[in-house]
Amino acid sequence: MILRVLFFVYTISSYNLSFGLDSLRNEVLRDSNNVTSDIYRLSPKKLILPSGLIAAGAISFAIPAMKKWDLGIRQEVAEHNLTRTALDDYTQYVPGAMVYGLNLFGVKGRHSLGDRTIIYASSQLIAAAIVTPAKSWIGEERPDGSNRKSFPSGHAATAFSNAHFLYREYRDSNTLLSLAGYPFAIFTGVYRVVNNKHWMTDIVAGAGVGILSTELAYWIYPKVSTLLNKKNGNTQRMVMPYYQSQKIGVSYYMVF
Repeated sequence: MILRVLFFVYTISSYNLSFGLDSLRNEVLRDSNNVTSDIYRLSPKKLILPSGLIAAGAISFAIPAMKKWDLGIRQEVAEHNLTRTALDDYTQYVPGAMVYGLNLFGVKGRHSLGDRTIIYASSQLIAAAIVTPAKSWIGEERPDGSNRKSFPSGHAATAFSNAHFLYREYRDSNTLLSLAGYPFAIFTGVYRVVNNKHWMTDIVAGAGVGILSTELAYWIYPKVSTLLNKKNGNTQRMVMPYYQSQKIGVSYYMVF
């Protein structure tokens, strides 16, 4: 069953690569030297995949067959008695950390340290602004019954926003490297199900939220960058990693 789950999520990622990402790559190559190029434009094509994933997850509330599918996956996972792990709490951040690590080793992405941090921080804020209220408003109970904040999956949103961030930074310089974050995102999503913390439809919707958040972050980046650089001459910036409450991330500080 886990192989079927992996195949399902892998199919979603493959669709992402074959349908949405080729067109994005072509846009960048047409105008790679222009900072106001299509990489920052929010075209309808960029919204098809994340919107479809969110809709596919949300439709489970209206179609009983989808909820039966969720229950079936949970039952088969339980029957296989798979080993649970807390690694999904950390793998969700790996693709984002890779962007910063690669730059430390001289593998440059599209943006500088400060600019990419603005984009990354924006994507995480957008994801949180979508996921947090949605969990409270929808009130879906988790499979383990621990609370009613199951839909959508915050871990999946974070994981796929990080993976898409890695993709956007390296897609036009190293295609294989740009795709390296998606296996970590898939692992995170699958093990949220194995750990009995989420339904599969929660994961699908969370993946859509994550990808959408990163697309929106790139869209608003020129405006945010202009705003932050108005006082560039008197501005000091600092980027610091952090570890708090079993969560890791990157903090961006600006003094002006």
